[in-house]
Formats: sequence, C-alpha cells, structure tokens
Amino acid sequence: MNSNNDQNHVPLRDVAQSPEATARYLAEVQRTLLAIGKNLETLAIETRVHLRKTHVEGDRWYHARLRAMPVEKALGNVLKNLNNLTDGLEKSAYKRRAHDETVVNTAKDRKEKSLEKSRKKNPQPLQAAPNPTQRGAQNNYSGYSGPTSIYDLGNRDSA
Repeated sequence: MNSNNDQNHVPLRDVAQSPEATARYLAEVQRTLLAIGKNLETLAIETRVHLRKTHVEGDRWYHARLRAMPVEKALGNVLKNLNNLTDGLEKSAYKRRAHDETVVNTAKDRKEKSLEKSRKKNPQPLQAAPNPTQRGAQNNYSGYSGPTSIYDLGNRDSA
C-alpha cells in the first residue's frame, strides 16, 4: 500500500520551495535549451544553404531564394522564441529570489510600521521648557500639537 506521503508527492514541490533550487533547476533547463538552440541554428543555416541552391528548370536567379524565405522565417521565429524563453527563465529565477527577499523584509517592515503607529498614538511627552518664549517657539514647530483649549490661545505666537 502507498503511504499518504507518496500520494501527495509532487515532483517539483521541493524545487519550488527553495529559491536556490529553483535557480539551479531553471539554469539546467536553460543550458538544455541553449544546446538545442545551437543545433537549431546549425539546422537553419544548413536548410538555408540547401533551399537556396535548389533550382528548378526555368527559374530565375531569385526564385529559389523566394521559395526558401518562408522556411527561413519560420526557423528564425523558432530561434527568436527560444531566445525569449531562455531570457524568461533567467528573469524567473531572479524574480523568485526577489520574492523571498520581499517576504523576509515584509515582516520587518510591518513590525517597523506598527512601532511607528504606536509611537504616533502614544507620543512621548515633550520636556517642559524653562521659559515661555521657548515654549511658544516649540509649539510652532511641533506639527499637529496646538492649543488644546481656548484658554491656551493666549500663549500662542501670532503670525
């Protein structure tokens, strides 16, 4: 009988859970695709040479070239798509690593934001100024803290 772990085993689950393993796997796929790409480039060159030298009786000098162009274009598109695919694999590996860094930094950022929020809700009391001129100057620069009652309006410096 199969155990529960065997039934839930997904082939690339371990690779997907680690950014380093994902990068290694994608690099291996990229190496394979680049090797295939070299073979396709050679095939495209050899096909071009063969098709362009295949002449039919009554052809003008450019007829073989015109017949070869659709085949050359199709192989060129395959090579272009293969290059885009390998570039995408590189980008995916980078984005996978960036995702893990973002996850790690998110917890830290949330903690900092909650501390900042708690500081805003419970501000530290300011030190009492020894003379009234310093107190008035302090009120001008303290942002939202203004007079708390109509009796404090007299102490405020007018603009």
